[in-house]
Amino acid sequence: MFEIDGKLVSLDVIEKRFICNLTACRGRCCVEGSSGAPLTDEETKILEGIFEKIKHRLTPEAIAAINEQGKWITDSDGDKVTTLVDKGPCAYAVTDGNLVKCAIEMAWKDGEVDFQKPVSCHLYPIRIKKYAGFDAVNYEEIPLCYEATEKGERLGVPVYKFLKEPLIRRYGTDWYEQLCLVADEWRKQKGNVKL
Repeated sequence: MFEIDGKLVSLDVIEKRFICNLTACRGRCCVEGSSGAPLTDEETKILEGIFEKIKHRLTPEAIAAINEQGKWITDSDGDKVTTLVDKGPCAYAVTDGNLVKCAIEMAWKDGEVDFQKPVSCHLYPIRIKKYAGFDAVNYEEIPLCYEATEKGERLGVPVYKFLKEPLIRRYGTDWYEQLCLVADEWRKQKGNVKL
């Protein structure tokens, strides 16, 4: 691991390769898992504020789950997360053809809201865990994303390069530029080419 401005970053973030392969996984990350997408305190307020603007995109089952549980919930670990439908898919996940997509992001793309989606979703498969005094920034390698890791390996794209936009969204351009410098230096030390 290495530290950049109070964020401890796993070496996997710069060493592993990844390119999301939506045609292969069909958005199963929005459907599988034991908990909803992690939310910041600010994002819980945003969900409260935009719900009526995105409600028309949601399934009747999702609306029922949200009416019963809330627009977000606290999971068994004490984290604020998106609501799930019957302990399954995210309530904000919708089927579009043969793909599962985020209703929030669809509304954002159509100019209905100014919030793209939870940053934890945007950053996936990077997971950020907050601790007292620092964030842990880790790459989560899971079987669900096998095709994405294979595609990233084939095309030589590191996780941090693929997730440039959400990393900047979360920590800012200066932080991301420092990450790139660290990655370049790490590769030089290992005798690899610059990425």
